[in-house]
Amino acid sequence: MLTAQSSMARVLIVGAGLTGSLCAALLRKVVSGPLYLAVWDKAGDSGGRMTTASSPHNSQCTADLGAQYITCTPHYAKKHQTFYDELLAHGILKPLTSPIEGMMIKEGDCNFVAPQGISSIIKHYLKES
Repeated sequence: MLTAQSSMARVLIVGAGLTGSLCAALLRKVVSGPLYLAVWDKAGDSGGRMTTASSPHNSQCTADLGAQYITCTPHYAKKHQTFYDELLAHGILKPLTSPIEGMMIKEGDCNFVAPQGISSIIKHYLKES
């Protein structure tokens, strides 16, 4: 006899960085039946190399550790435009309007920042999952 638990798809994603969180969100969208989805990470928080740290003295003072902006090349725009559009529509990404010191700007690239911190991208995908 099948129980609800045994007929449910069970998925474990190891790593709660960009790849793991996006994978979880995409799985949630495409799996039509019941899904038990777990995302594990060795760190105390999600984000991987896309982490936003807050000052212990002022939570409004934050710094992005690792990635500080997102570059959309023409190649990636062609393949993944829906991801950029979704993040822009939710206000998670905004166009970068000023260059960052040391930044290599290539013709055709679009650069974005995350006003609520780079980890907001990860949090968005985990929420969607």
